[in-house]
Amino acid sequence: MSSEPPFGLIAMEKLIGLIMVAIGVITFYVTYTNLSSAPNPMPFLAASLIFAVLGILLIVAKSGEKED
Repeated sequence: MSSEPPFGLIAMEKLIGLIMVAIGVITFYVTYTNLSSAPNPMPFLAASLIFAVLGILLIVAKSGEKED
């Protein structure tokens, strides 16, 4: 029995990471270009950066592969 995770789980992890990066970047861009329309845009900018960084971590993370 192999100890590697199924390919589908690895692919979904990378896909969700890519979607998170896209949402974080789009949210940051829209908030940054419309700074005057929000009373306090800093929480939105910070949340979008955190979201993008977490997405990048999901993309580059190793998926539980066991080394011998």
